[in-house]
Amino acid sequence: MPRGATSQWDFGGELFPKEAMRRVFSVTELTGDIRHLLERNFGQLWVSGEITNCRAQSSGHVYFTLKDAGAQMGCVLFRTDPVIGREALQDGQKVTLKGELTVYEPRGQYQLHVLAIEAQGAGALQIAFEKLKQKLAAEGLFAPERKRPLPRFPQRIGLITSPTGAALRDVLHAVQRRHPALRIIFAPSAVQGPGAASEIKGAIALLNRYAEESGRKLDAILLTRGGGSLEDLWAFNEEAVARAIVQSTLPVVSAVGHEIDFTISDFAADLRAATPTAGAEILTEGVFAAARWLDEIPGRMGEAVRRRAASEQRHLDQLVQRLRTLHPRRQINSRRQNLDDLEIQLTRSLRRALKQRHEAAGNLVLRLGRLRPSRLLVLRREQLTEHADRLREQTKHRLRSLRQHADGLAARLRLLGPEQVLARGYSITMDAADGKIIRAARETKPGQMLKTRLKSGEVRSVVQGEEGNKKRK
Repeated sequence: MPRGATSQWDFGGELFPKEAMRRVFSVTELTGDIRHLLERNFGQLWVSGEITNCRAQSSGHVYFTLKDAGAQMGCVLFRTDPVIGREALQDGQKVTLKGELTVYEPRGQYQLHVLAIEAQGAGALQIAFEKLKQKLAAEGLFAPERKRPLPRFPQRIGLITSPTGAALRDVLHAVQRRHPALRIIFAPSAVQGPGAASEIKGAIALLNRYAEESGRKLDAILLTRGGGSLEDLWAFNEEAVARAIVQSTLPVVSAVGHEIDFTISDFAADLRAATPTAGAEILTEGVFAAARWLDEIPGRMGEAVRRRAASEQRHLDQLVQRLRTLHPRRQINSRRQNLDDLEIQLTRSLRRALKQRHEAAGNLVLRLGRLRPSRLLVLRREQLTEHADRLREQTKHRLRSLRQHADGLAARLRLLGPEQVLARGYSITMDAADGKIIRAARETKPGQMLKTRLKSGEVRSVVQGEEGNKKRK
């Protein structure tokens, strides 16, 4: 498409915007803007975690990774930074770092520029903290079901903090920015040092009495102070402060220290905020969100109109495409092209069939040449003659074998026949009546007719009396 030209389907140039209507970032520009956003919005902050991959360069700079169970981030400590506690930078060491969040632009990687190091350890205060925490938890002071909900749109809150601390300025600044109409009843109190816990307890009781006696409703109490060491925050780890928070008839928000700091008051309070500013933001979130929602209505309406217009445009494009697809000329052209394809396929099929038939006929001719009937008859006649000769030979051989076997049997029969016995001078005596052979004299009886067979002829005789029998015996 020529430069500056617009498609007939591009309504208002939305699909193909001109270069003047968009901004194209280079990688360097975008990375630089991200770095400025991080440095401006976060500033200095505290981060805790475990050190890993710690390495000191020959330049004197130290690079390492700070990690916890869910994530990790790169850190750098420059040689020229006057930071105490460099010896704590060892793999496996748990530390709390103060630093500035920035971006190393050549790699597009965000990192923490370390300005202070605190090694984490379990001292006497930490042990006392854990014991008190376990004791109060066993009594049910930290139970979630005891927590009271905060009002969504508070109109008046009580504030307990030091009148000279930075937490007061942070809270007032956040309230002025997010909910200027919120009224604050300030109850000043020491937040550090001897007697601070008693003052905090008294300030909580004072705000509760103020709400009951004046008849002016207080929606919540914000108990807050800035960050510090465990010793600095110890007033908020006192049992008296925890019990005062639990006994308060007003819901209490505890916003003590930085995000990594946890105190007993945080567990006893109805809600814990990471910082004083965060505490003020939580209490003003309802009004601030409602105002932001109202401010965003025109933009959301415009976005809804643009989405509807885009949806209708897509629908119109689909209808145009369907019209093009279903146009009679397109259908005719498609049918013509299909007809051409069918003609080509038919021609190819006929050629392929003719080729196959030609090849089959050639194969049949070759087979017929190899299997000529006259040659096949001669071959079969030769085979028949050969089989007949073989049958005759086998028959003659079989007859000779059977004749020889019969002759052998006859010779054996002759050797074993009675004629051979009679020829040697023996005779056979039998009962003339039944032909039973007489083998012993006791088998005869007087007057019995006998027949004796000789080699040639036979002799008949009669058995005499007892004398003859005795003789035979």
